[in-house]
Amino acid sequence: MSARPRTSRLRQSLLRLHDEAGGLLEVFLAAESLVRGSVYELRRRCGRPSCRCARGALHPVMVWSVSEQGRTRLRIVPDDELAQLRVLTQRSQHFRRARSRLVRVQREMLQLVDQLAAARRKEG
Repeated sequence: MSARPRTSRLRQSLLRLHDEAGGLLEVFLAAESLVRGSVYELRRRCGRPSCRCARGALHPVMVWSVSEQGRTRLRIVPDDELAQLRVLTQRSQHFRRARSRLVRVQREMLQLVDQLAAARRKEG
């Protein structure tokens, strides 16, 4: 295989990753608020011996789970705050996934740059 087609494929891959990194930057540049953690339903007992939950029909409650100083904290979410908190935590999770992908894209780009440099040294 000659060096020209190989460098062309490497350049195309590098440009594709550059475009992907540009799209990820939009996530980081957005001015939207973020809240770490996740929101989910927890079922629990209330503690009253005559309640239906004592027989197994647990009470559903929405909680916000967040790690603080290495410990997971659960906080009950009031119904009127639930929708907004879900949106904020989902944005945060999206931000973290985008950051992780950006790290992988940059590693791939550096590998391609090194391969391009090696291929160009062979050409000359």
